[in-house]
Amino acid sequence: MRAVVMQSGKLAVEEFAIPQPGPGEVLVKTLACGICGSDIHCVAHGRELLDSAKKVAGIDLFGFDDKVILGHEICAEVLEYGPDCRKTLAPGSRAVSVPFLLRDPPASLVFGSPQSPGGYSEYMLLSEPFLMPVPDHVPNDLATLAEPLAVAIHAVGRANPGMKDVPIVIGCGPIGLAVIAVLKARGIGPIVAADFSPSRRAMAHRMGADVVVDPRETSPYDSWKALAGATDVADIGRQTQMFPGHAYRQSIVFECVGIPGMIQQILNGAAPCSKIVVAGLCMELDQFYPSYGIIKEVDLVFCIAFTLEEYAQAFSMIASGQLDVAPLITGHVPLDGVEDAFARLKDPEQDVKIVIVP
Repeated sequence: MRAVVMQSGKLAVEEFAIPQPGPGEVLVKTLACGICGSDIHCVAHGRELLDSAKKVAGIDLFGFDDKVILGHEICAEVLEYGPDCRKTLAPGSRAVSVPFLLRDPPASLVFGSPQSPGGYSEYMLLSEPFLMPVPDHVPNDLATLAEPLAVAIHAVGRANPGMKDVPIVIGCGPIGLAVIAVLKARGIGPIVAADFSPSRRAMAHRMGADVVVDPRETSPYDSWKALAGATDVADIGRQTQMFPGHAYRQSIVFECVGIPGMIQQILNGAAPCSKIVVAGLCMELDQFYPSYGIIKEVDLVFCIAFTLEEYAQAFSMIASGQLDVAPLITGHVPLDGVEDAFARLKDPEQDVKIVIVP
């Protein structure tokens, strides 16, 4: 099989033996795989990611010089079952899955190997208990969006918003746009969104943002203030003695950019008693003044990935038509086009989400 390999911070297409399914595993043909922003960060900042994982969790995600096959936003066709499978999906069925193998120890397909590759390959292995059938009306590329949508559902869950809260989404890349879609589906708003890119701002409107601003021209926090005034005492958000008379609804700010300086920028602008949810994956050293958060009594929340239940919920929202996230897909490439796609995705005016069709 052919696969795109990440090795020492570079991408190349190589050939490997088709992997063999073990107990409880299924050999599948990759039909579509989305390119995630974390994949791009991983190629550009692999050493920093490895260093952080080792220091924080004591684990080695992969070897920097190893052959790594990325790809965790997947839709695939069932081909062949390994031992000890129930075979509930007939060969030829399409399925999605969370990107993990139920092995001992569990194997992540986020950083796959030639023996258990991610979706940047023509074939891969999945664990049968994680397979979710794809209905006939759902296209392959749309099915891959279950993973980034699950990330957004998890981020919104970490925020635990109330129906009266007024959220701000900073950064309208795929995750920020998915967060907007989830908030809109839950009836939380009005929603303020901010991005430098005109095309991303247009997409934010399409996903359900009520007010979208270019932060070079308009402060998203001033826009929030214009929308969040509370005339009913019961609607006023959490208060602090440092800011008496702050009669506004609760503020939640989603940081979906992931570059140094963003947390401090949000601490500068956010309202008192805001909850800041950091969903952007910053791979570099960052710094901010804790005193800003202390004086404003801000809640700072970090989040990553999703639960199996959140993934199932995301796929259900796509399959049922509850959320129309198809506009996020702006391009398709074969394996030979992945390196060019990485370059395109660095320009927000070109693409939002590119899907690999091996």
